[in-house]
Amino acid sequence: MQKDNLEILLEDIRSKLDLVLEGHAALDKKIDDRFDALNEKIDLNSFKIDILSGRVDKLETKVDGIAADLAAHRADTEAHHGVYRVKEG
Repeated sequence: MQKDNLEILLEDIRSKLDLVLEGHAALDKKIDDRFDALNEKIDLNSFKIDILSGRVDKLETKVDGIAADLAAHRADTEAHHGVYRVKEG
């Protein structure tokens, strides 16, 4: 009689352990899916940041060019002070 009870108890423990392992496998898959989705978002954001960085670099170049043109124009205008006059406002 004790042997039968022990076998029933072991079978019950085995079935509960199987449920725990199934739950673990489901959670593992869910974590992997989330990790993959997060990596995709990180890759997309890194790409967007690289694009924006390139645009900022181009804008800085344009602003530097405009500043140089403006400085040259101002120097030229001040060189002709009899005809043109720069007034600080």
